[in-house]
Amino acid sequence: MNFSFNMPVKVIGGNGVVRENSAVFAGYGKKCLLVTGGSSADKSGAKADVLAALSEQGIEYTVFDEVKPNPLAADCHRAGQLARDFEVDFILGVGGGSALDSAKAIAVYAANKTLSAEGIYDYDFILPPLPLILVGTTAGTGSEVTGVSVLTRENGRKQSVSGQNFYAKAAFADPKYTYSVPYSVTVSTALDAFAHAVEGWFSNRFDDVAKLFGQKAIPVLWEALKRFYETGELPDELGRNDLYYASLYAGMELNICGSAFPHGMGYVLTEDFGLPHGRACTAFMPAYVKRGMEFKNPLAIEFFTIIGTNYPEFEKIILTLTDLSGIKMTEEQIAAYCERWQSLKNFKNSPGGYSAAEAGQVLRDLFLK
Repeated sequence: MNFSFNMPVKVIGGNGVVRENSAVFAGYGKKCLLVTGGSSADKSGAKADVLAALSEQGIEYTVFDEVKPNPLAADCHRAGQLARDFEVDFILGVGGGSALDSAKAIAVYAANKTLSAEGIYDYDFILPPLPLILVGTTAGTGSEVTGVSVLTRENGRKQSVSGQNFYAKAAFADPKYTYSVPYSVTVSTALDAFAHAVEGWFSNRFDDVAKLFGQKAIPVLWEALKRFYETGELPDELGRNDLYYASLYAGMELNICGSAFPHGMGYVLTEDFGLPHGRACTAFMPAYVKRGMEFKNPLAIEFFTIIGTNYPEFEKIILTLTDLSGIKMTEEQIAAYCERWQSLKNFKNSPGGYSAAEAGQVLRDLFLK
């Protein structure tokens, strides 16, 4: 058995775990910056539970609640200054993937006073980040358990930073916080989790431990997606629980394997066409799975056995849920994207390798009008 596994986050999972384990917060200090965005932290009940836990432990806090979808590195940099001004001991992120990814970056900025907003991409920092605790409210990114933060640079492009400095010290995984997520977000985040699991399955870094997580995540996520396709209805509480834990398994698989070309290509659909991240990644999943069938056929056979379907049915369900209607590209746009993708690292992580020219052909097939 060949494998490499490192997931240094203490994950505390189950119903009511934030209030029941409030002492965990006290272990990281007496003052924190609470990072949230939108309304999910309030609607889910996560923020109320967190504030009660902080109060119980006598922990002071200040709030940064300006996180937006596809968070800006510049905003995280500004929040790092806020954390220093308040002299916090740790960062506490509560929300979906954008809030959690922001909290990871803020922990780095807060500890490194001279680091510029763009400097985080050059890993131009010396001091380790402030301790970080995460509380997730969506079943998608798996950011609670990954050492990855995706931010938007000053040039408007999304780009990830990753490594040991971007892991949380602890994460609270309570699926009840996902119960209030609306249908469209539930579908998009489930697609994101499925992208993590499937990209990992055919990744060039796939190993035996990653396979264990994939085997846990893929069938659960596929069944949820199939139900969305067939019924257009939200899952019940049991389904929500399964979906949330599957998103964490997919995140752990992502930790081992990294992402592949669907993520790298998907960023432009979010930047230029406003497609939510999960849907932007699955736009290219059929092409990715086809490549897996070509270069890693035994794994492809096992994949379709796990989800209990064939390629045409898989493609139909994924592209229907992804909904690419209205996206059109010109040859000039496609050429510009291909130029951008000349040295994309997650192209190299794709089965058989992957070139910008091949990516361009996929764009033409899908979007050239």
